[in-house]
Amino acid sequence: MAGLNVSIAFFFLVVGVCQAFRCLSKRLLSPGAYGGLARELAGSFQLCTSCLELRMLVEIGPWGGGFGPDVVLTLLFILFAVHGASFDGASANPTVSLQEFLLLESNLAATAAKLVAQAVGMGTGWAVTKLYWSWELTQFHLIQNLIASECSSSIHTSPHHAAFVEGTCSFFFHLVLLKLHRSRPMYRVPALAATVTFLTYTAGPFTGAFFNPALAAVTTFHCSGSNFWDYVQVYWLGPLAGMLAALLLYQGNIPRLFRKNLLYSQKSKYKVPKARVAAHVEGGDPRRKGKGEKSSSQPHA
Repeated sequence: MAGLNVSIAFFFLVVGVCQAFRCLSKRLLSPGAYGGLARELAGSFQLCTSCLELRMLVEIGPWGGGFGPDVVLTLLFILFAVHGASFDGASANPTVSLQEFLLLESNLAATAAKLVAQAVGMGTGWAVTKLYWSWELTQFHLIQNLIASECSSSIHTSPHHAAFVEGTCSFFFHLVLLKLHRSRPMYRVPALAATVTFLTYTAGPFTGAFFNPALAAVTTFHCSGSNFWDYVQVYWLGPLAGMLAALLLYQGNIPRLFRKNLLYSQKSKYKVPKARVAAHVEGGDPRRKGKGEKSSSQPHA
């Protein structure tokens, strides 16, 4: 279990460094530069390094360390709960940033800046993790270095089925995200962590369950077994289609593209009183009121 303890220490170290970077950036940078660049950069770096180390434990841990998937899933839940609590509003996911753009919550320049920051953060996280593995602090890292040059694709089914799996994962993730968008963090963070854990457990054997285009690009695009178009179809187009489907189902429209609600009728919350066309007269017989006639109805005794 010594190797697992080293990995857990690495997780805590990465979170601590990223948190220090966020605090320093918030003091030195303007709110726009912090929210669009520094926050996404730190979140993407934190997510990438953690997921790469966890992926290594998934592949080597069962036969190299003797622990089962329950340990990895527990770590996954804890990590995503920590990420949700420490990200400070960052998404570290291109489809989430595009969703904010389509919801008119972010303009084109801010969205482009977030996408660039996510790409840089993911790339830096990949390089730092590779350097950390090269130190071979544990037996896991020694084995990882031996098999790193011959990594295989995470797609273990047909590309069309894999794209459907990634799209379905993205659909449910974004649907939960939209539903809990304005909820308190104490409810939103564990709910999203549980959703990610469940989706990873369910879809992991087919595609690795990334549903994050930037994370998939640095993690598996360089591996052999699938061509570039297969990777694009599964890990970019699949999650994007899932996000659009979740947004359309939740909103009924896509505000950036069109305002008309295709799924739900918009009812006014105020009721308009109907004009009285008849007045009750003595004896209970209705008659139409004339133009200049005043209503003389009184309550019956």
